[in-house]
Amino acid sequence: MARLIRQDATGPVRIDPQDKPVFVCACGLTRNFPFYDGSHKHCKNESPDTLYTYDPKTHTILHQKPDSDADSSTKDQS
Repeated sequence: MARLIRQDATGPVRIDPQDKPVFVCACGLTRNFPFYDGSHKHCKNESPDTLYTYDPKTHTILHQKPDSDADSSTKDQS
C-alpha cells in the first residue's frame, strides 16, 4: 500500500555526539536515507500552505495543491 507522508522540514538535522557532525535528512528527498545528500535544495522554497509531490528520481515537483490540513497539523503537534 502506498502512503503519502507529510514532511515539513526543508533541510537536514545536525547530530553532534561524534568526532565530526552527522547530518540526517529531514525533508524526505535524499537518495541515501537517512543521510543528508543535499536534496533539500529542491524543497527549500516551498510554501508552508502548499502540499507538494515530488518525482522520486528527478526531485522535480509532480503536483502541488493548497494544503487544507496545514493549520490543523500545526495545532495537533502542540
